[in-house]
Amino acid sequence: MTQTVTLPLWLFALILLFAGVTFASHFLFPSVRWFFRRRMERAVARINTRLQRPIQPFKLLRRYDLIQRLCYDPEVTQAIVAYARAHGVREDVAFERARRYAREIVPSFSALAYFGWGVRGARFLSTALYRVRLGHADPEALAGIDHEAAVIFVMNHRSNMDYVLVTHLAADRTTLSYAVGEWAQVWPLSRLIRSMGAYFIRRRSRDALYRKVLRRYVQMATSGGVTQAIFPEGGLSLDGALRTPKLGLLSYILEDLDLQARDVVFVPVALNYDRILEDTVLIQKDKSGSDRFGASIGVVAWAVLRQIWLRLTGRFHRFGYAAVSFGTPLSLRANPEISDDPEALSSLLMAQIATIVPVLPVPLVSHLLLIGPHSRAELEIAFGKALKTLEHSHVHLPRGNRDYAVETGLRALLERGIAIEKAGTFHLVPEKAEIAKFYANSIKHLLQAKET
Repeated sequence: MTQTVTLPLWLFALILLFAGVTFASHFLFPSVRWFFRRRMERAVARINTRLQRPIQPFKLLRRYDLIQRLCYDPEVTQAIVAYARAHGVREDVAFERARRYAREIVPSFSALAYFGWGVRGARFLSTALYRVRLGHADPEALAGIDHEAAVIFVMNHRSNMDYVLVTHLAADRTTLSYAVGEWAQVWPLSRLIRSMGAYFIRRRSRDALYRKVLRRYVQMATSGGVTQAIFPEGGLSLDGALRTPKLGLLSYILEDLDLQARDVVFVPVALNYDRILEDTVLIQKDKSGSDRFGASIGVVAWAVLRQIWLRLTGRFHRFGYAAVSFGTPLSLRANPEISDDPEALSSLLMAQIATIVPVLPVPLVSHLLLIGPHSRAELEIAFGKALKTLEHSHVHLPRGNRDYAVETGLRALLERGIAIEKAGTFHLVPEKAEIAKFYANSIKHLLQAKET
């Protein structure tokens, strides 16, 4: 037992390495994880004291645990067996496929990421690019929502800035878990978005196993009281108008509900902009008949660098106004007749969103110029008449002044070359009239409703 053993130096170093790894994994790492877990729990407790809707325990589950829970869910297990039989593969192969789907979908929410730089970044980016305004809102109705209810913000989808803008405006109320499309599954963007609590979805996937894993995650999150934000249109509006809603996520939420245990409350949210960063990309996609957002990460990076350069050289101007309106909350417990009818629910929610879309200077001036050329005086008169027909809509008038609103909208169109002035009359440039139509379409339904 006391004999000397001679070992090569490399073997001795290898033994020390394995011993160090074993010590760390069995003693050090658990202690470190416990230490940071305790710190995180205290930080979350402090954050919850200032939120109207505290962070739900489901959202704080370890990602690994949630993936395991999802993979071994009875319904997912049955789907795995069915997939293996249908495709002639072993069940363990099908299980690994389901696990891969779960890893893709399940977020890794970090309160530090969300409130440390996420909300601050959203606030900085929103106010740096736009003059942000809150449109229609009923603070008492929003504050009166049952704290145990699962709240679902249902929004029209105008721009990828929607995520940033609503995160900024809802930061004092709650944390939002977004349903994000394939466009964001690019490293490192995907890691950042997942840490903010978002979950990725393949909107066009027809894989029954994938749809089952996604369905069960959405249902688990809803039953766990997670506050979610979804876009029922299923993608960005390509022509500026509201789109027909899709029933996918809404149908998942309505399935297997126990409203006695937890109410589900939908909050309609409508967004509008004086300028959308992706407008020309979306218009081209509409022309080509494609429904996919086609801007590559390189194009986006170049656009960001260009805006930084304009800011550094003092030539940057904000892109006008961006406004968000919050509608009246809709409780399923109070309206059980629509709790099992996703089509009726989606139609009702989209109708509410349509009525609260904010009216901004650029969309309204674009609408007037599409009717025909106007002098400035004629524009101001036509703008005033439009205001009377929109008396029940939220119209943002900069400085509370009609004429200044016309000036604001007109200046934005002139600077972009969408409109020109000839002999005191303002015309749309024929080659760019489709851009003006894109913005006018965002409020076209409001004007048509008033005319009829």
